[in-house]
Amino acid sequence: MSDPILRPALVLGLLSAIGPFAIDMYLPAMPGIAADLGTSIPAMQGSIVAYFIAFGLAQLIYGPWADRSGRKSPLYAGIAVFIVGSVICTVAPTVEWLLAGRFVQGLGGAALMVVPRAIIRDMYTGHAATRLMAAVMMVISVSPMLAPLAGSGIMAVWDWRAIFGVLVLAAVASLTILALAQPETLAPADRQPFNLSAMRRGAAKLLTDPLFMGLTFLGGFGMASFFVFIASASFVYTGDFGLSPTGFSLAFAINAIGFFGASQMAGPLGLRYGAPRVMAVASAGFAGFTVALFALALAGGVSLPVCVVGLFLANACLGLIIPTTMVMALDAHGEIAGLASSLGGTLQMLAGGVMIVAAGPFFDGSATPMLGAIAVCGGLVLALSRLVSARQALVA
Repeated sequence: MSDPILRPALVLGLLSAIGPFAIDMYLPAMPGIAADLGTSIPAMQGSIVAYFIAFGLAQLIYGPWADRSGRKSPLYAGIAVFIVGSVICTVAPTVEWLLAGRFVQGLGGAALMVVPRAIIRDMYTGHAATRLMAAVMMVISVSPMLAPLAGSGIMAVWDWRAIFGVLVLAAVASLTILALAQPETLAPADRQPFNLSAMRRGAAKLLTDPLFMGLTFLGGFGMASFFVFIASASFVYTGDFGLSPTGFSLAFAINAIGFFGASQMAGPLGLRYGAPRVMAVASAGFAGFTVALFALALAGGVSLPVCVVGLFLANACLGLIIPTTMVMALDAHGEIAGLASSLGGTLQMLAGGVMIVAAGPFFDGSATPMLGAIAVCGGLVLALSRLVSARQALVA
């Protein structure tokens, strides 16, 4: 008998992958875009920050919307907005237009992150939900492994604008998948009528829940480390380490494989050892690898192989942290899963944007500032893991 999670994992993974593709596919083009539009590295990093901020804030809309009207309507709207943003990026004459297009892309892409999480919560809880979440992330893993290579290939034939044209086509394909392959999972009887006071009560419940907030920011600062890497890696790998756009794409894929490969072990390890223990051990490993890598950078001992291997190991730990904390944060809030998913996602995206902005003034094109910001995220993850474990012990 086939595994019942395979089909929903494939469908939800393909839908969810559109947002990461919008980030990863144009990474090899960032130095070229900066030269073509006559702008700076911080401005190009700002195009990623603009996406993350819009992505985070819009989740506050899609989550309650999905709780009120079902899961598919906000998905249709989000994909349509994403298409508009991609068109703006395709024709952008200046960096300001590119930033605006990226912001609109983020507004649409948010639906493709928050609503699938709520769909998973509709279908499963506990270990089964962790398995499905990890399986969805496995499908999404195609993005960081193939999207930069696809971007490099497109640039070899056309120019960077064609990358955003391809994203338009991918979004149209996702509309077809949504219409034909994804059923509605929230029954009318389970839908929550939207009103501002109910949203405030739900948000207050979540914001005052120490476990929800701790798990959200634990995963958030873990994701923030990856966002810092995304914003800086193309300049570090092509500038400091001298790689071509294709070479950067391959190095980036290796780092991403560590994350998504390990994420597939989150479910089995959680079942065997318990999700809290997996979270605690993986957080300690992530902090250890990131701090050690930064220490090597300060000592002048970070070559390209050391950087790639160190980040591979750190991201493998991160691959255990993210799906585990996502499921743990939502488990106790099934009745407001949409709001919990959207608020958690917003806080995590904002954490990522803040870390990119905070690291920006220190970035000089070398690996050391990037690895320093990632190590800061590792320290925060470890501290929050200890606090969450202590809280769970008190509750138990």
